[in-house]
Amino acid sequence: MKINRDSLLEALKGGTGHNNAGMTKRVLARALGITGDARRELRQVLSELTVDGTIVCDSKKVYTLANAMPNVMVLDIERIDEHGDIIGVPVKWDKDTPPPLIIIKQKSGQKNRRHSHADQISVGDRALCRLKTTEQGVFATVIKKLGDGPTHEVGFVVKGGRGLRIRPAKKGSRYDYIPQRGAKINDLDIVLFELSNARHKGERIARIIKTLGNAKHGKAASLISLLEHNIPVGFSDKELADAKALKLPKLDKHREDLRTLPLITIDPDDAKDFDDAIFAKPDDSPKNKGGHIAWVAIADVSAFVTPGSALDKGAFKRGNSVYLPDRVEPMLPEEISADLCSLRPNEDRACLVVKMRFNAQGDKISHTFSRALMRSHARLTYAQAQEAFDGHPGEAAKPVADVLADIFKAYETLRTARTRRAPLEIDMPERKVKLDPKGRVIGIEVKERFDAHKLVEEFMIQANVAAAQALEQAGEPLIYRVHEPPEMERVQGLSDFLPAIDLKWAMGQRATPKRFNRLIEQAREKDLEETVSMSVLRTQMKAYYTPKNKGHFGLNLTHYGHFTSPIRRYADLVVHRALVKAFGLGEGGTSAEELTRLKEISEHISTTERSAMAAERDAKDRYIAAFLADKIGATFKGRITGVTRAGLFIGLDETGADGFAPARNLGYERFEFDEKSKSLIGGETGGTYHFGRRVEVKLVEAMPLQGGLIFEVLTKPEKGTIPKHLAKRRQGGGAYKGRKHKGRRRR
Repeated sequence: MKINRDSLLEALKGGTGHNNAGMTKRVLARALGITGDARRELRQVLSELTVDGTIVCDSKKVYTLANAMPNVMVLDIERIDEHGDIIGVPVKWDKDTPPPLIIIKQKSGQKNRRHSHADQISVGDRALCRLKTTEQGVFATVIKKLGDGPTHEVGFVVKGGRGLRIRPAKKGSRYDYIPQRGAKINDLDIVLFELSNARHKGERIARIIKTLGNAKHGKAASLISLLEHNIPVGFSDKELADAKALKLPKLDKHREDLRTLPLITIDPDDAKDFDDAIFAKPDDSPKNKGGHIAWVAIADVSAFVTPGSALDKGAFKRGNSVYLPDRVEPMLPEEISADLCSLRPNEDRACLVVKMRFNAQGDKISHTFSRALMRSHARLTYAQAQEAFDGHPGEAAKPVADVLADIFKAYETLRTARTRRAPLEIDMPERKVKLDPKGRVIGIEVKERFDAHKLVEEFMIQANVAAAQALEQAGEPLIYRVHEPPEMERVQGLSDFLPAIDLKWAMGQRATPKRFNRLIEQAREKDLEETVSMSVLRTQMKAYYTPKNKGHFGLNLTHYGHFTSPIRRYADLVVHRALVKAFGLGEGGTSAEELTRLKEISEHISTTERSAMAAERDAKDRYIAAFLADKIGATFKGRITGVTRAGLFIGLDETGADGFAPARNLGYERFEFDEKSKSLIGGETGGTYHFGRRVEVKLVEAMPLQGGLIFEVLTKPEKGTIPKHLAKRRQGGGAYKGRKHKGRRRR
């Protein structure tokens, strides 16, 4: 057989069924039918193809095409494209060319349906896949879904008697690690690291990936929290350039002029972006006596952030803004969030507005959406609005006092309807950390909650309902905000716990928000409102985003979507685009590609929301731990907010700080965890610490960079009964019988 480049390359391409798996020289010779002296010619052609880079030869003398893909590869699932195909990219790619985009085909058929949980993948997953290269591209089928591989952690460097160590920033981390030899790090450096398999004298060695900053900086708590939860920080040059180039849209056939409508904004006193404005007045229609008309105008972010743009991709990646004690990490550049889309007073701004009619009973009877140009007539804080509602308007509210009076009258009718609807009412105190310019905590205060807060909240809820209803009626797909009813197991846990505090819950009746509210009201009469509210809250499912409508249990609504905060939530921007498309409101509507990605978008922004909430909580914990660090040995009053086998979680009254009291420090006897009553019970005396009990504690340790606090409980346990299984052990001569304690108290 005559050997030439084409015949050899055809063999390597898999013409004999090897599908680019590679061939040794012997296998190639057999495939081509080469014998004797012709082998010398084969070696020469292989050498020429290797030299010019057409093929490659590895250390095992296996020849493959330079651009060939292996049979099997680990892929990261990157996205879903405009055709609905799942796209993956190689985890490792050491070639000079860009990594290929591989289409992943989900298996089908009866066999797969039985084991669908094993290989169903979504964006963000990692999977071992079998590849096949065709003229149409590279395709893959999932062999096995994998874990995420080596995880990167955020930590900080601590200096001790044995030199430098890496301490994970995550609260509750138990071990420090040895930095790899030669790592250029200093005391209190914040680092990104991963654990290696290597050890030194039994201790794990950490490989430093990057130094991110230093914890000596006053505002390190927020930086650590952002890094720990993978919150993107900052914007690309392209995003910033595009934001600076944006201009305010003009009036046209798709945008009406509402600049004379006396819309006003009501926000916190430290707010920098104002994305919603409201106005309401009595309805003068004889068909709606006693009713009201309300307008809710929302910044028209869709006019500036178009699908597929750099700004859109960045906003999607972040998913939402993150609010920390010392900073805001915004979803959009400040040119948009704090300028073009901030509804500042006496400035023209583009908005998407919903006009709603309510009858005298507060029920919404109609709604319409439009694009407009508006001008806010006043910027008020909640406190200023409340003063006006109470009949004592200050200087800021006096010019719009009549407007505020009409808005409040409309709210009173909406409040009546809300009472009939009976949403879940859990009123837990919210605390704010106050910092000085250097990032040091100067105080922690409880945020006041006025009727003005509830007023704005109710108007926003009604606007969100209107958006979901309007899109569903128009047949336009959208992303819903869903809160499912609590799972039976969680409600059963609540039912098991309540008898311990002389309350009860009948499992035979359906769990509804109204029943939970009634339970909280009963607890209020026994001064147990906070305890029961926490218990009810823990029965609830987490709210999330999805293209499928499953209702909102907490608000007791059948239709709900997020429409009112597109500056800080990507979900709202998606809903805005859907409204623009559904009602022909001009450019910036949902794209065809975006429609195919609603499930992916929903999953992603649900994840970014959880990450943001965790970062916000952890940053607050770190600042509070720093605030209490110089109060070691001080005593505080608090409440048991959680009970585990390992000990008690304590929430302090004054600061809202959360800490832990290890069970080993509770006393001489061993305490056993009773899941039904959510208690720790002494195995010898029956002394009990139960969930929700008020206690006095002493601060033993504060860990500002981890946000951890360790307490010692000073309050003695309540008298109780020894659990039956422990009583039997004592009677039978078990571990508790006649046990004597010698030496110092365990700590």
